[in-house]
Amino acid sequence: MKILAVEDDPVARAVLRQALRRLGHEAVEAGDGEAGWDRLQQEPVRIVVSDWTMPRADGLDLCRRIRGRAGGDYVYFILLTGRDATEENQRAAADAGVDDFLTKPLDLPELWMRLRVAERILKYTTQVRQLEELLPICSYCKKIRDDQNYWQQMEGYISERTGSDFSHSVCPDCYTRVVMPELEKIKAAAAVPTVERKH
Repeated sequence: MKILAVEDDPVARAVLRQALRRLGHEAVEAGDGEAGWDRLQQEPVRIVVSDWTMPRADGLDLCRRIRGRAGGDYVYFILLTGRDATEENQRAAADAGVDDFLTKPLDLPELWMRLRVAERILKYTTQVRQLEELLPICSYCKKIRDDQNYWQQMEGYISERTGSDFSHSVCPDCYTRVVMPELEKIKAAAAVPTVERKH
């Protein structure tokens, strides 16, 4: 699997790169959070292993940017740090969207275990996304069934999940097939003279 390794220290980055290769992964490298973000735009990956403390943009900044982007596949974020696992540090990382921690110095079996968990979770997120993309839709009225077995109009379903708004119009085919015959009926009904009642 292709993994983005973000580390400002060249020696630590080389150690991380070698560890990832030994575990059978391809390492894509960046020297800080800003460079890591740029690499993600050019070369999408599903797992990031990032140092916490770096110049320009640190690991938490990078994680926040990844979590804040719209759409795309889920990216599993492992924070590599020499900081103590205090409650405050754990809360800051969790609030930024970090999935897991690795402490320095890097331990190969621990990295292997974290990456196995990451692969399993990414597999499940892909399956869930595929299931969500299969929309049960009524063949007649085009209502969509949600997770609570409630049928609702397509516009409402999509709006709730994406925030999209809809404007309605009529396509040329439906105008010819539906609207024109309705207008003809209305015209025909209006043209029929009304018979006044005799008193």
